[in-house]
Amino acid sequence: MLPVTLLTGLDEGFLGAVAANLLAAAGPTGVLVEYDVSALSDGSVVRIARTATGVIDREVITMGHPCVSCAMRGSLVQLLASIAAVERYDAAIVNVPAAGDTQAIATEIDADADLLVDAAVTTIDTATVVADLTGDELIRDRGIPTAAEDGRALAEVIVHQLEYADAAILTGDSTAVAVLRAINPRLLVRTTPAGLLGVRLHVPGRVLEAGSIAAPDEQTLVWQSGRPFHPERLYDALEDLVAGTARGRGTLWIATQHRHRIGWDSFGANISLGVLGPWLADLPADRWAAVGQQHQARSALEWHPQYGDRASYLSFTGPDLNLRELRSRLDGCVLRADEAVHPLTDPFAPYLEGSTAA
Repeated sequence: MLPVTLLTGLDEGFLGAVAANLLAAAGPTGVLVEYDVSALSDGSVVRIARTATGVIDREVITMGHPCVSCAMRGSLVQLLASIAAVERYDAAIVNVPAAGDTQAIATEIDADADLLVDAAVTTIDTATVVADLTGDELIRDRGIPTAAEDGRALAEVIVHQLEYADAAILTGDSTAVAVLRAINPRLLVRTTPAGLLGVRLHVPGRVLEAGSIAAPDEQTLVWQSGRPFHPERLYDALEDLVAGTARGRGTLWIATQHRHRIGWDSFGANISLGVLGPWLADLPADRWAAVGQQHQARSALEWHPQYGDRASYLSFTGPDLNLRELRSRLDGCVLRADEAVHPLTDPFAPYLEGSTAA
């Protein structure tokens, strides 16, 4: 079985240096797979596999759709399987382009009986990471090759790389480490890749459920309410709620969306809301298995005699958050006991596919 280390990151130079370091550590039995995505917009990607002594495979991948992950799917697993079949190599390192989906790639690799993802490692530029995590810049604004319709925020790309990573290699010591570990508490943080190759760190399928919240710490506020959000006050407060945050996630109960659990995902100043599905209180017991286990467990502990599992749970992580002020803002968005639901308008309804205002 061929162990595979996946590398991600936004700083191409630093990422390449880490990849070269790992290849050198692997010695003559290691293989590095890299992608030249400079011509992605024209529909082609060059994949190169090399050892410490030279190139062993080079292929131009052409696509009808300029997508980094599409260029890697299938063909990467086929290449790695052929490398494993040679029985000459005992380590593979894959340098994943910044716009690639590491989780999807890892899932495909782990599905092959001859391959095994040892570790997903992300690289972090400590000089820019805090600004990148808390800002609103898009991935295409940074000049990172990606599909024209890729509207992801830079913060979203970094957060997803962090959340899926087993280890992070930093350009240097940084106060940002606390935020990185708040985003991913199991993250192994290093300033060099020494000792990472050949160490089994990865657990396949370990991902957070939609609507999950982080654990509280000095960098993270965890907030909950058994009363629904006032839709207009929440809508008006969105920009203030994410100011200075790097990551937000959770579940919303909005007064005008009484039948729908709303998922919250925020990356820096960018917010994504979506319908997660019905509340358990509106489902027959034989359909509860379709709802995430974390939500079921939390609901069993906090079931309300009138509202069932309806409640809001949110967490926000960021550097130097004013936790008291953020909590006060959230509290101010909740529907008061003397406010009725039916006269309210719902500014969220047009953006929530599958939702209907109460």
